[in-house]
Amino acid sequence: MNVLKVPARTIAVFVLPCLLLYTCMVFVPILVSVYCGLLDWNGIAEAKFVGLANFERIFTADSVFWPSVKRTMMFAVFSMLEIPFCLLLAILLNRYVRKANTLVTMYFLPVILSVVIIGQLWKTIYNPASMGGMLNGILMAIGLESWTRSWLTEPQIAMYALYFVSLWQYFGYHLLIQFTGVQNIPNELYEAAKIDGAEGFKADRYITLPLIVPIFKISIVLAFIGSLQSFDLIWVMTGGGPAHATDTVSTYMYNMSFLSMKYGYGSALASILVVICLSFTIVINFVFKRIENKVS
Repeated sequence: MNVLKVPARTIAVFVLPCLLLYTCMVFVPILVSVYCGLLDWNGIAEAKFVGLANFERIFTADSVFWPSVKRTMMFAVFSMLEIPFCLLLAILLNRYVRKANTLVTMYFLPVILSVVIIGQLWKTIYNPASMGGMLNGILMAIGLESWTRSWLTEPQIAMYALYFVSLWQYFGYHLLIQFTGVQNIPNELYEAAKIDGAEGFKADRYITLPLIVPIFKISIVLAFIGSLQSFDLIWVMTGGGPAHATDTVSTYMYNMSFLSMKYGYGSALASILVVICLSFTIVINFVFKRIENKVS
């Protein structure tokens, strides 16, 4: 195999600008955020260095933080639940539907819509029937009046209503990823398996699933890490309410930083969120590396 030998200096010329830009755009803000987390500062007046006091208060005396972590983790877990269904649907579409690309495109449409539009749309759907809410209206029309709810204002239900909207919005996104992965598996492998007597889901067991693992990992990482940072949809639909019932770490951080004017405290929350995201990224990559080694 011919290998193009390029001097290290030439590689550095192309890599260093991107590396510097990436460092300035990613690592420097993280370091600044960590530093601000050590301050008692409202973002305007003179800052006071308080060391780890903000972090200590978050972990030991903040009644909102740990529930927000739980909701953030639940958001991430729910976002991953749809990925196996996306893979199954991708396999079925690829195998049995002639113009599957059209269906995948239709599923993908919510992804390209603005989150603000989606949030406003579902707020209207979740409205009480007296305000034209479609969901409650349908439940009443089919005789299920007892199921009608104030979907976004009841603390026990509001978060589940948000989970559903998020699943609906990104279903097409993960379906497209899985469908592309399934389509890229060479047909020759299935033809060879057919000669050996392996068809249908038996062929999927020994061909599709092992080869789709890297694509599956991408979906899992994107869904999990993206959900840990979930902010826009929640902020548009509930603003973290009622009474912090839908606050995740991101919305709570924004609330403390810019609405409560506790910038140092919000920066400490942001630093913790970065650590959580990095930790789970490492764990997911480690787990999938073990799986890839096992199935390869």
